[in-house]
Amino acid sequence: MTGQRLYKIEKLRSEIAIGQLFDRSNPAAKSVMAYPLRAVWTVNPSRCAALPPEDYEIIASSSFMNLAPDEVTAPKNLQRKVATCPQFLIAVPKKKLRHAVDRVQMRRRIREAYRLNRHLIPSDLPLDIAFIYVASEVLPYSEVLKGVTRILTRISRTLFKDAESAVCQPVAELPAE
Repeated sequence: MTGQRLYKIEKLRSEIAIGQLFDRSNPAAKSVMAYPLRAVWTVNPSRCAALPPEDYEIIASSSFMNLAPDEVTAPKNLQRKVATCPQFLIAVPKKKLRHAVDRVQMRRRIREAYRLNRHLIPSDLPLDIAFIYVASEVLPYSEVLKGVTRILTRISRTLFKDAESAVCQPVAELPAE
């Protein structure tokens, strides 16, 4: 995405993707903690199909995706445009902050911190990220900003480390002459 604003396509709204993100049996889902936030993230295999073949070959061969390259294929009836940008959601539990005003305020602070620091993660990778607020009081924006920055830095470090260690096979080999 270009520009500084958050677009609707960047919101994680799919119930299936959210369910896969929080599914405890999903080995591809990773978790990162940076007080006052916890983030759960994964590369969404169904959105990988929208990428060019050379890109999802790299993603499928890395260690955080347990899929073979031939398992990452586009659905036959793909009617709508699939987002290849990172998508996120923010959860501020009522158990932590009782007042709705405080929950909305923290959601706004987390969203703003993400908007200003989303350049830390690759913009063309179909990541699903859930930010979960874990503090039990309203914290200033500076602490939220530090937490979001640490989380996004750790995610990108993990992605690049996995991409460097993955051995990419060519999509089609030429016959030997």
